Amino acid sequence: MLEEINSSKDVKKLTIEEKKQLAKEIREYILNIVSENGGHLASNLGVVELTIALHSIFDIPEDKIVWDVGHQTYVHKILTGRREELKTLRKLNGIAGFPKTSESKTDCFNTGHSSTSISAALGMARARDIKGENNYVLAVIGDRCFNRWHGFRSIK
Repeated sequence: MLEEINSSKDVKKLTIEEKKQLAKEIREYILNIVSENGGHLASNLGVVELTIALHSIFDIPEDKIVWDVGHQTYVHKILTGRREELKTLRKLNGIAGFPKTSESKTDCFNTGHSSTSISAALGMARARDIKGENNYVLAVIGDRCFNRWHGFRSIK
């Protein structure tokens, strides 16, 4: 099934059961690539269903996803037609491990460990409103981003 997915439109056509199968195939694919090339494994395995859901609901690239932790975008890259390119991760002239606007129109903001998703998404939404457009702008951010990059401590 993975070989047939190249865009959000392809994901939208799948049933719930097919999406579960897709999630399984994506995890295996990422595991194989990262075990050979290196990369960020846990952060990507943790967002498989979330990324499938975002691509099921929103119209990417018209709707924008700003990832706060850019190294969790392997699933996004797979779902946006860069499945084969992911094999070049961490190789000379290979695919970026983070969103890269020059790589795909589905990457709307270059980011790594930036903790700028909220401000970037807000700026994009404001620009959208000024231009009279009607797309969604999403910031994907988790509490660990706040803890890690802003000095907040977890309360146990």
